[in-house]
Amino acid sequence: MESLRAALRFGADAVYVGGPKLQLRAGSAGFSMDDLAQAARTAHALGRKLYVTVNAFPTNGEIDQLGDYAQALYDLGADGAIVADLGAIAAMRKAAPELPIHVSTQANCVNHAAARAYFDMGATRVVLGREMTLDEIAELRAKTPPALELEAFVHGAMCMAYSGRCMISAYLTGRSANRGGCAQSCRWSYALMEEKRPGEYFPVEEDAGGTTILSSCDLNCLDFLDRIIDAGVTSFKLEGRMKSPYYVATVTSAYRRRIDGILDGTATPESVARLQGELNAASHRAYASGFYFGEMKNHAPDKGVYTQDCVFVGTVAERLNGGRIRVELRNRFRAGDVIEVLSPNRLGLSFPAANITDGESAPLDEATVPMALYDMDAPEGVEAGDFLRVRVKSD
Repeated sequence: MESLRAALRFGADAVYVGGPKLQLRAGSAGFSMDDLAQAARTAHALGRKLYVTVNAFPTNGEIDQLGDYAQALYDLGADGAIVADLGAIAAMRKAAPELPIHVSTQANCVNHAAARAYFDMGATRVVLGREMTLDEIAELRAKTPPALELEAFVHGAMCMAYSGRCMISAYLTGRSANRGGCAQSCRWSYALMEEKRPGEYFPVEEDAGGTTILSSCDLNCLDFLDRIIDAGVTSFKLEGRMKSPYYVATVTSAYRRRIDGILDGTATPESVARLQGELNAASHRAYASGFYFGEMKNHAPDKGVYTQDCVFVGTVAERLNGGRIRVELRNRFRAGDVIEVLSPNRLGLSFPAANITDGESAPLDEATVPMALYDMDAPEGVEAGDFLRVRVKSD
């Protein structure tokens, strides 16, 4: 819920979340039905939308439950369901025809005939397969009804798989990625073993980060988002499930500003470079442009190493009187550190940490206890809900 609120505050027009059934992030990532209802109310109060993922592939027993689930999602206020399985689409459309259906990228829709077939089944949006080029998207757009919305992934983790349909985790761990149990096996370290030399392992490519020959880069489309718009895409998807609220806020803020700059004609190379710097402030693997310009022939496998230019140190819990704020700490910071502010209202605000006190108003040189509350001086413009960070390396 904290990540959902961050996405909404920092400019998302809609948020997609997993519910209690058939979502592809197993375990604690799924919202309960009560939480989904609260999420819908929160989004709607801001004029935004809530989409619920139902994109795992159901068994015989599960397909029979989808009618009731679809109706329950519609009743609680969901603005759409993201679905991959043909039978699930049919069952949900029959039970709750008012609930918009978005075809998940898991359905691997990469041609206009498939997109038209989904539209004829009643789908209102197709989330395109991640393997499509810009030219292929433009052709699909030209050959499908204008009423069919197109959505594309533009940022975040990419799987070593076809549109996310991966068998590596199921093979190695018994946890199927297609059932929400991905163990992220593609990001493990691997070595080469020769048939006649059992037990003798040879590194494929070794460095301090290990050998992760199956791990892909992170997708980053910020620089050419205008070209994706020109190809006919009207909704941009940021991969944010199981990410921290700070990550969600950082990425959402950068893309919100980039889209607004394109739409109002104010985008410049300098502004795009600055927003790229914002993306570098959050933890990420090496960036790549995906398949938008063709096969990724020139991209070596990612080394599995995550990097970030900033460390998230806390959330502003409250604006106090006297030019001070109350901070919920996440990582330590010291008096004199330059605190950068991540805010939806302004870009580039920073200030030195000064007059740090704990709950007993005792002066401190350093804030050290995660989740504890600390007070400190802060300039005007720093508000509750803002995220605070400290830079660890320059752009």
